[in-house]
Amino acid sequence: MAKNITILGSTGSIGTQTLDVVREIGGISVKAMTTNTRIELFEKQIREFMPELVCVMNADKAKELEENIKDLGIPVLTGMDGLVAAATYEKSDTVVNSVVGNIGLVPTVAAIKAKKDIALANKETLVTCGELVMKLIKENNVHMYPVDSEHSAIFQSLQGNSMNRIEKIILTASGGPFRSRQDLSDITIADALAHPNWAMGKKITIDSATLMNKGLEVIEAKWLFDVETDKIQVVVHPQSIIHSAVEYEDGAVIAQLGVPDMKVPIQYALTYPNRIKNGFKRLDLFETAQLTFERPQTERFPCLALAFEAIKTGGTMPCVLNGANEVAVNKFLEGKIKFTQIPEIIEKVMSAYTVKYDYTLDDVLEADRWSREEASKY
Repeated sequence: MAKNITILGSTGSIGTQTLDVVREIGGISVKAMTTNTRIELFEKQIREFMPELVCVMNADKAKELEENIKDLGIPVLTGMDGLVAAATYEKSDTVVNSVVGNIGLVPTVAAIKAKKDIALANKETLVTCGELVMKLIKENNVHMYPVDSEHSAIFQSLQGNSMNRIEKIILTASGGPFRSRQDLSDITIADALAHPNWAMGKKITIDSATLMNKGLEVIEAKWLFDVETDKIQVVVHPQSIIHSAVEYEDGAVIAQLGVPDMKVPIQYALTYPNRIKNGFKRLDLFETAQLTFERPQTERFPCLALAFEAIKTGGTMPCVLNGANEVAVNKFLEGKIKFTQIPEIIEKVMSAYTVKYDYTLDDVLEADRWSREEASKY
């Protein structure tokens, strides 16, 4: 297997684990890489993997990196133009999109139009623009492979069953760190960042704590697997061993299990349809001992209900949900609002918005801009 890839967001959680996979299995060449500001780690990655093009979103950091790696002769780009250049780099055939936030939408669209396959870890691409993006995937005859463990599990559970009708998608959720905590009013930032199972970036960890992460995954699943929202069931599974499952019309349920580790889903997205031996940690069912399941508590964690409401409303409403959530999460991480105010802000922004149904990419970007501006008022 020989594959050339671009990694958008190589210094983040998914990006660094993607490079772990590249080291482990071989046969993959990293042709382009990007980061936002973490140039110290980025320089180490560049010197190890020797890409042909790199981008640093922050202009000042880009100049600093350019000076640091001038001995390598690798061009250092910056800003959205640099991100798009990396996503469309002619020598890459697959783009791993692991940037956080709606900033990942434009380079994904550009990569699809440039006939690149997409290994998608950026939720916002499908949450904000799922209908348009999946249409572009078909028009350009490229593939989108899910990197999220839950969507990868669904994708894997669908293999060999293309002729069979799906009764239900079972999307599992860990429940986050506050599943059993009754009083959510005094939650600190440190509390919310202490996820019991997964090591992730700050934004996605907060989303996991509010259950918004699962709501965004519901919206993603609708577009990735072309199912109606009422066929997606969220099940809280605290052990995070069953990553998700598919129930077929005959009642059979096929699930994918594994340890809480992103490297196997990342590898499958890069090597599909092949499975390649690796040295990653294996699941030990004796060690796991028991698997339990609960209904999600949407009264205590209203973000999940808001996400269902957004996708059922349709049009540009999921984009507004996402933009408001990003602002609210940032406010919480900056210590400006309480944990319980995150869904309150999102609901206020959604209530103030007039949905657009026949929309373009520009309409999505405008809805995103409006939602962030509106959320910043609270």
